[in-house]
Amino acid sequence: MPRKIIFHIDVNSAFLSWEAAYRIRHLGGTLDLRTIASAVGGDISRRHGIILAKSIPAKKYGIQTGEPVTDALRKCPQLKLVAPNYELYEKNSKAFMEILNKYTDKVEQYSIDEAFMDMTGTGLLYGTPVTAAASIKDEIKHSLGFTVNVGISDKKLLAKMASDFEKPDRVHTLFSEDIQKKMWPLPVRDLFFVGRASEKKLHSIGIQTIGDLANADAAVLKSLLKKHGEVIWNFANGKDVSLVESEPPDNKGYGNSTTIAFDVTDAATAKMVLLSLSETIGRRLRRDGARIETVSVSIRFHDLNTVSHQSVLPAATNITKEIHTAACRLFDELWDGTPIRHLGIHTSRASIEDSARQLSLFDNTDYEKLEKLDRAVDRIREKFGSDAVLRASFLNQNQIDHMNGGISREKRRADYTKEIIE
Repeated sequence: MPRKIIFHIDVNSAFLSWEAAYRIRHLGGTLDLRTIASAVGGDISRRHGIILAKSIPAKKYGIQTGEPVTDALRKCPQLKLVAPNYELYEKNSKAFMEILNKYTDKVEQYSIDEAFMDMTGTGLLYGTPVTAAASIKDEIKHSLGFTVNVGISDKKLLAKMASDFEKPDRVHTLFSEDIQKKMWPLPVRDLFFVGRASEKKLHSIGIQTIGDLANADAAVLKSLLKKHGEVIWNFANGKDVSLVESEPPDNKGYGNSTTIAFDVTDAATAKMVLLSLSETIGRRLRRDGARIETVSVSIRFHDLNTVSHQSVLPAATNITKEIHTAACRLFDELWDGTPIRHLGIHTSRASIEDSARQLSLFDNTDYEKLEKLDRAVDRIREKFGSDAVLRASFLNQNQIDHMNGGISREKRRADYTKEIIE
């Protein structure tokens, strides 16, 4: 049996790279954002002001993905900021995946800018793993204008670790027999699944490197970090049996949330936001042929404290009105009048089966009619755009997007007429 060969391909500074390549290739720009201190950042005025991607020069100033734009500008006043453009990102991601699928049918898209490939047994077609990885990397660079890193291993976890080695535009290997030499000397924070909180706890018991973690007592780690401690101990020792899955698993839950551009201080406005979230969740459920049984609502207040509550529905549903009604009921139970910054609806216990609804003598709602109406609206929006149909409650107001959550409207497409392309 041939040795397992797994690639992990990761786009270097994806959002920024895609923006840089687009400006040079399609807008006549001459300044490569990747060569200067630059970043993709949200709109501060709408409270989406965080760094989404940064260039390598920006990294030298200590700028971090996820930090507020205001903090990044304090670190580097000359930082070049560009607006998000998710429509562009989706197009680049699709083109990126199309190239990967040319090399093998076993491709697992892990996120918008990274994927795993099972390249086992492809040596006669593409040469050694390093040669094949270099071919993929170079084709992406020449065809699409951006660079990737490729990690090669016999296991998914190790391939992902390898792709994070020196960047950009590199190929690295990390096979099981190499972990003591290549992985154990690295800081423990570099291990997949070790976040800041875990790193702090590990440091408190003297664990500084991945090797320290690998050689620690697993029982001690489990007592310190519970199940998570056992997971990262296995990862540190290179134990991973997961496979490349070209077909994504069924979604177990659907959710959306949004940060509101102003503090919400009345229930009516909050419930409009919940309706806009219910619209997008319902649409996704119907698209996937799924129904959910549990709805939860989360509220983040202006002081960043968060509360949440959930309930089980009488029957599985994908009807927007039912989801919204349940969300409003939960909201009324939760809200104490404190100004609201962020609202979210999350659902769980999703199933693809067409569940039969238990009829009630005291419920005269025509659920079949409601579902047919939702599906008719979905078809219109699919054909003519999301704004082709909206509920009357959203007319004559411009504060709340009628289909909210996920990628906010201002991030979906950039308006290049508002800036001079250098």
